[in-house]
Amino acid sequence: MDTRPGSAIQPPPALNRRRFLFLSGCLITAPAFAALIQHNDGRFPLQLSEAQWRQRLSDEEFEILREAGTEPPGSSDLLKEDRQGVYTCAGCDQRLFDSKTKFDSGTGWPSFWAPIEDDAISLREDRSWLVLVRTEVLCSRCGGHLGHVFNDGPEPTGLRFCINGLALDFVPREAQS
Repeated sequence: MDTRPGSAIQPPPALNRRRFLFLSGCLITAPAFAALIQHNDGRFPLQLSEAQWRQRLSDEEFEILREAGTEPPGSSDLLKEDRQGVYTCAGCDQRLFDSKTKFDSGTGWPSFWAPIEDDAISLREDRSWLVLVRTEVLCSRCGGHLGHVFNDGPEPTGLRFCINGLALDFVPREAQS
């Protein structure tokens, strides 16, 4: 095999310690996430056409919620939100997360250690990355893509729901009726 720089064929990257530990962690934690995944047949209570979603959402919200996009890290104003309240789905206003479960993960996205109620979200396997299987977080009412959940969060759950700020609206506690 020709492994000189610039040649058409390159050897696979070396399996260094960091890559080995990362891949091992993925393999070890996969069964735990499999138990969390709620299989959904794609039917959600709120069904709208693409045109209706585009009318309801900004272009940026549409990209996140309906096309499973990701906003740039550190871009959400919700990172600095520290008032008491509830985070709702920007697509359908369903209550998703309470501010009591929000924490600073240092990742650049609003993070929570638990949803407001177990049935507020739906989880499914995300194989959009070739070698990494992630767990996608969806709004259980409209099916909007919210982000992903990882097992590196704080107690009491050990989970980190890493959520796009554009997928959320914040309702301060004093504004709730």
